Amino acid sequence: MNKLLLSLLILLLIAGCTERINVNLDNSYIRLVVDGGITNDSMQQSVSLSKSASYFYNQPPPMISHAMVTVSDGSFLDTLVEELPDNPGIYTLPKNFRGVIGKTYGLDIKLPEVIGNSAEYSSACKIMKVARLDSIKAEFNPDLGKNGHWLVKIYAQEPGDEINFYLLKYYRNGVLMTDSIQKWSTSDDKYFNGSYIKGLTAFYINNGHPWETLHPGDTLIVQMSGITREYYDFIQEVQQAGYQIPFFSGPPANVEGNISGGGVGFFTAYSNSFAKLIIPAK
Repeated sequence: MNKLLLSLLILLLIAGCTERINVNLDNSYIRLVVDGGITNDSMQQSVSLSKSASYFYNQPPPMISHAMVTVSDGSFLDTLVEELPDNPGIYTLPKNFRGVIGKTYGLDIKLPEVIGNSAEYSSACKIMKVARLDSIKAEFNPDLGKNGHWLVKIYAQEPGDEINFYLLKYYRNGVLMTDSIQKWSTSDDKYFNGSYIKGLTAFYINNGHPWETLHPGDTLIVQMSGITREYYDFIQEVQQAGYQIPFFSGPPANVEGNISGGGVGFFTAYSNSFAKLIIPAK
């Protein structure tokens, strides 16, 4: 009986010391999120506008429609057209638009409502040179990991006139396999500035992932992009923070982009080079 009374007393003391704690997660600070840019080739070029979401928001980010979005290089002005009704919040340039290496492109955004204390945002980015890919090679190494890895290597002449920064992605049979920022590969030319890039390994592809690995007969395309130092740093920071595409679909992040007025994300401009390979038998 004494032990029972003692146990009841302890439970009462614990209950008396317990206090409900309400964590106030502030959902009121919504910011504009910008993702997209322009290139010097024929791919469709667009910019997406959305709102940042609260930490526990488990839906796609709210897209922003009916904004006025323009791109200019100082001598011309193009208005981007929203893809309504199919893709609200996605604003595209004319299909025949091509960026020019060496030019700086400015982005101006006028929102239909105030977001983050502003309805107007802007950004700018310069199109940098890119090393022209001569060829690519895919080699299978059975000794890397449990199931082996494919090593995708690039061959190109590096320009060498300045410090350059590169972004690499790859497609398998027309499908972008590096479909999240965590899968992108980046590099500077610190160790090969002005030299011939002879077999630099750009990707390690795990053969143990059937949806990811390469198969004999697959068509592999590598895209190499010349990017600015600012965009290179942005990608590095986002990868370290662990965010996916679309950027910042969860809580607002403090990764620094290039959007004025407190917006997040990045408006980029870059040049592209491509190389194709049919995967040989192992």
